[in-house]
Amino acid sequence: GYRNLNIYEEIFQLTSLITARVQDREKNLNKNKFFLVALLCMLLQSVTCLADDKIIPVEQLPAPAKTFVKKYFPQATIEYATKDTEFMGTTYEVRLSDGTEVDFDKKGNWDNVDCKTKAVPASLVPAAIAQYVKAHYPNTVIVKIDKERGGYEIELSNDLDLKFNSKGKLIGIDD
Repeated sequence: GYRNLNIYEEIFQLTSLITARVQDREKNLNKNKFFLVALLCMLLQSVTCLADDKIIPVEQLPAPAKTFVKKYFPQATIEYATKDTEFMGTTYEVRLSDGTEVDFDKKGNWDNVDCKTKAVPASLVPAAIAQYVKAHYPNTVIVKIDKERGGYEIELSNDLDLKFNSKGKLIGIDD
């Protein structure tokens, strides 16, 4: 009987040792998980800091952006311009004295024109889109136009959003 007791004691000791090691590993795993979450948070913070929206002098806008404003909004002046540097690229935003906001890509090509409650300049709207709006929503004006991959999204003065493909065919409505 004495020999059997020793075996049970050894088994108990081994079980205790294994349990202690498993608990240590779980603690280390929890520490590693915490470390990984903390590292991820720091990386996200770094990426967010890269998205830097700075007010810039009008002179620093790309030439096509300045030309665009003079051509399509001759009565307005630029109140301020911002340069947004993101990991995906640089964009510019301009706010005009009449409240209009225009977004430009890194080369100074317009991407989005938001005239709030006034009509966007007619020459910015592709003919097929202008004809569709005139035929189906004759008592409204286009107050916002946004170039998107493969087409345009416009907002009407009645707050209706319409999506068109690059050929000017309606593909979606959002009210």
